[in-house]
Amino acid sequence: MDNPEKIATIKELRGKFSAIENINIVHRNKLKPLEKLALFVTEKIGTMGFFFFILLFNVGWITWNIWAPKNLVFDEAFSFLILLFINNIMQILFMPLLMVGQNLQGRHAELRAEQEFKTDVKAEKEIEVILLHLENLEKLIRRK
Repeated sequence: MDNPEKIATIKELRGKFSAIENINIVHRNKLKPLEKLALFVTEKIGTMGFFFFILLFNVGWITWNIWAPKNLVFDEAFSFLILLFINNIMQILFMPLLMVGQNLQGRHAELRAEQEFKTDVKAEKEIEVILLHLENLEKLIRRK
């Protein structure tokens, strides 16, 4: 007592959804070389290791130029113009690059969310079909 309507639903379900693909690989393969560089820099700069490196660099620079002998000082104490210049250049270069990397990470997060939604819809449809089959099996069992 096969129900042709239910079998068609299964075939239709299988044809409607494609296989689930790894969106991380798809996204990575679509990136241009400069976008990969922006993501690399964003991932490295956004770490506590980089923060501590910058902190130690600045503390070391300031400490040396305050306590070192006068003939070895290369950035006059309490003005630290060279240190300010270096920090400003780093900010000017890193800020736009970080924003590009964060935009790419946001786009990737949107793709992952969309893929997850598609997977959830597919699972819901499959569950509906399974429930329909269970109902039909229960009816067949009760008839016997």
